[in-house]
Amino acid sequence: MAGSAASASAPGFFRLLSARPSVLVAFALFVAIVAACVLLPLLGVTDIGGMSVRNRLTPPGEGGYLLGADAFGRDLLGRLMVAGQVSLGIGLGVALLSSAAGIWIGLLAGFFKRLDTPLSRLIDAMMAFPDILLALSLVAIFGGSMGNVILALSIVYTPRIARIVRASTLVIRELPYVEAAQALGTRTPTIMITHVLRNIMSPILVQATFIFAYAMLAEAGLSFLGVGVDPTTPTWGTMVNEGRQFIDNAFFLILFPGLIIAASVLTLQIAGDGLRDALDPRLAKET
Repeated sequence: MAGSAASASAPGFFRLLSARPSVLVAFALFVAIVAACVLLPLLGVTDIGGMSVRNRLTPPGEGGYLLGADAFGRDLLGRLMVAGQVSLGIGLGVALLSSAAGIWIGLLAGFFKRLDTPLSRLIDAMMAFPDILLALSLVAIFGGSMGNVILALSIVYTPRIARIVRASTLVIRELPYVEAAQALGTRTPTIMITHVLRNIMSPILVQATFIFAYAMLAEAGLSFLGVGVDPTTPTWGTMVNEGRQFIDNAFFLILFPGLIIAASVLTLQIAGDGLRDALDPRLAKET
């Protein structure tokens, strides 16, 4: 049952890509950003290089710098690509970790009635705090390393996945095939994974793409405030933070990191909307 749904969703997604050019363009642009950040530094096309005080704040297109040079004379394009590896890695790490934690919390809350009330109250309490405020508090407690930022943001976004999984589990656990599996003596963990989890992967995947985008934006905000990863580790947020003091005479130091943050988040959001439409049977019929 789950396999047929999964196989049907893939053609549906590709049909949606052809029917909605905006989704296709967004998906292609995000793939291009990821490929550039991963491949260009590995192939030696871009390189941060050493510091050159003589070339500091070189405007774009001059002195061999396509996007200009930063305050230390380093190639801005190279730093954008290397910083993108960190920013994208944080977004992916948060999406995976928060999804894994949210799945188990949601399954436990939705499948076991005794755990539903305490876990639901915990989820509601966590979601009562603004995301950035809770992230700031957790990073201040854990410290400003890349791993700690991923952990803090994962805690912030886990309730989003948990609520979706819980709501879906409450419906599926009452369906006849789940009751039949229980009557046959199937072990509860097997039922939860085989009969419940496999049938709610669509909304989880959609929400994970949104969390990917939210996490990148939150990391940029934390780094801009100076409480994100170590300042010596380049991220798009730290690049914006470093460039704000030169906004009067070198605005491009903020412009290009800001543009790539906006492009990455926007394309992920549009691709996530497209994935939701493709995986939703009602919307797929309209498409």
